[in-house]
Amino acid sequence: MDLSDFRKEYAAHGLDRHELLDDPLAQFKAWFEQAKTAGVVEPNAMVLSTNGLDGFPSSRTVLLKAADERGFSFFTNYGSKKGSEIAANPKATLLFPWFVLERQIHITGSLIKASEDESVTYFARRPYGSQLGALASNQSDVIADRKVLEARLADLKAKHPEGQVPKPPHWGGYRLVPTSFEFWQGRTNRLHDRFKFTFKSGVWEIVRLAP
Repeated sequence: MDLSDFRKEYAAHGLDRHELLDDPLAQFKAWFEQAKTAGVVEPNAMVLSTNGLDGFPSSRTVLLKAADERGFSFFTNYGSKKGSEIAANPKATLLFPWFVLERQIHITGSLIKASEDESVTYFARRPYGSQLGALASNQSDVIADRKVLEARLADLKAKHPEGQVPKPPHWGGYRLVPTSFEFWQGRTNRLHDRFKFTFKSGVWEIVRLAP
């Protein structure tokens, strides 16, 4: 499978320092709105990279559910592979790959658990099927086949009518508190524009990086 000639020239946009807002969260929100307008499929889908217990990097796609001055929030099973990795080392990176716009955003920081009240409130807003799924799946465990999940789901549906599904104690939110952002814009000749925000002494320092 030779992909050496499989390439695309990035020429849709450029990025200059004067186009960037001084606050990286505000810049993220501006780009996020542009991604929505451009029709990016699930613009809140982000690659979460953690440090594996075996020493290898560990990545998967999760969905951003909130972004504000406190950080970037998502929800998951605390007992999952990612949950075990976060408990052992809470440092992580988020990646938003918005290919339609030839853009990427990298956000690095530390993860903390959301409050129980936040997790309960969000769980109550989830679709009924998603609520049951959180109860049915012991995420990352080995199972014999899909029938195991389907049997659990049927049993839980019989026990918990819609609107009466309790949040599992092992399920809840995390919030990544950023220490750095990188905004990447594809350019021709692979001379991409990259700007890094780093939080130092209470302010965000902005530098341009070589591509």
